[in-house]
Amino acid sequence: MSLFGNLEPAIKEDVIVYTPYYQKDRQVFLPYALSLYQRGNLEGKRYIEGGEDVPYVITWYVSKLPSELTRCRIQFEGQADFSYEATLMNSEFVDYLIDVMKISKDMEIVDFPQKFYRKLLKFEE
Repeated sequence: MSLFGNLEPAIKEDVIVYTPYYQKDRQVFLPYALSLYQRGNLEGKRYIEGGEDVPYVITWYVSKLPSELTRCRIQFEGQADFSYEATLMNSEFVDYLIDVMKISKDMEIVDFPQKFYRKLLKFEE
């Protein structure tokens, strides 16, 4: 379930604005992560080791500048009781989307890294 097959890379002008925020090894994913970011939403599954994966929908506000803030909202299993929100700098959120791209490529599941969930659940600030 790789995301790459469904995404066109973002245009060069958008990628250039974000490039200084990421190390070289992450920049290869940047055009696709930005394209994903520009959609404003994503459906995936939270990987649960030894259990069933939990489906989610995440939405966020899209803007052009890496230093602006975006509010993202994730809802698990389509239930309002399992909704969480976080406000992040766009560059940080796109960095998490780069992780999503890498996880999708390596594990064939659309999921965020553990550090994203820790931030979302306010385990780290």
